[in-house]
Amino acid sequence: METYLVGGAVRDDLLGRPVIDRDYVVVGSTPQEMEARGFRRVGVDFPVFLHPETHCEYALARTERKTAPGYRGFAVHADPTVTLEEDLRRRDLTINAMARAEDGALIDPYGGHADLRAGILRHVSPAFAEDPVRILRVARFAARFGFTVAAETMTLMRAMVASGEASALVPERVFTELDRALGEPHPWLFVEVLRACGALAVQFPEIDRLFGIPQPPAHHPEGDTGVHVLLALRQTVRLGLTPRARFAVLLHDLGKGLTPRAEWPAHKGHEARGVGLVDAVCARLKAPVEYRALARAVAGYHLQVHTAMRLRPATVLRLIEAVDGFRRPGRFLEFLGACEADARGRSGLEDRPYPQAPWLRAARDAAAAVSGRDWAARGLAGDQIRERIRAARIDLIAALKTDEC
Repeated sequence: METYLVGGAVRDDLLGRPVIDRDYVVVGSTPQEMEARGFRRVGVDFPVFLHPETHCEYALARTERKTAPGYRGFAVHADPTVTLEEDLRRRDLTINAMARAEDGALIDPYGGHADLRAGILRHVSPAFAEDPVRILRVARFAARFGFTVAAETMTLMRAMVASGEASALVPERVFTELDRALGEPHPWLFVEVLRACGALAVQFPEIDRLFGIPQPPAHHPEGDTGVHVLLALRQTVRLGLTPRARFAVLLHDLGKGLTPRAEWPAHKGHEARGVGLVDAVCARLKAPVEYRALARAVAGYHLQVHTAMRLRPATVLRLIEAVDGFRRPGRFLEFLGACEADARGRSGLEDRPYPQAPWLRAARDAAAAVSGRDWAARGLAGDQIRERIRAARIDLIAALKTDEC
């Protein structure tokens, strides 16, 4: 019985990154022996066990054989004769197919360390093509590390998309990989990799169609709508936005994909068109309610935010109410951050001041301070109180607008 540290723990240690999870492969053992040593079996489909003290995962060395389309159609073979090299060969990328022996020696049969140093994502074997989730994982690793995809791996991924494998992915898994990628340091690379292999058109056609659609050069020097979305995603990292806000930025201009060609490069009304597409995407991916609510708000109102300091006070109040800014101040801050990323996601305008965000924060805070208690004490109720609150909030926003402009 031999035990090896494998996968991401080895990779991250070589990169000098913190090692969060430690997974092990056990060679030369059986389920009966593992249980006799106090390990608790947790895997139903795979022979995976938890260490009795550390609770780290220990999996028996295994091989896999494709038995059906999609990513669930596999038969697993595990017995004491399966070698470490055979177990590592079934893994997706060379940088994830390394192991460390108990004496600290690095086992690297597929050149993962060299690819790690070169910043390359390369598949281990042709078996990569048997699992379509690996397309998403490659794109996510690109977003995490900023690595490039090896030419032969990109060719294989394109073939997988062409064969229909990418269509077998279930929505929940697609959203999970997207959400994780959006939280990485280079989220735009997730989109770029999927587009390069053709999977973006399969899983995110509403985003894919934005590439090649022109915008008014006076407002968007970068021209292309898809390029603008990628630039805006870069700004979400710079601004430190949450994955939820980055998701909203990714979807904020979907309505431009439905603009009639005769109206290009203008996109009048794209906000309203975009809200419907956001709903469709979120329903298909089964995105969480809060993701959907924020994405709808950004798609529908980002242009109003850009012009906020020129709006009438009553319109500013309606904007705050429309995105539920009084009841959900945290969402309102995410909303403003996403709008700022949109404004900054333009070639040459990345450092342009965006006073709209702090001004709207101040407007929201001033209006939120209004309470109905005083009017209730005077005997008013219901609509009367609501009218007084609204009028007071408009007055405060108007005063703030006068002070700031």
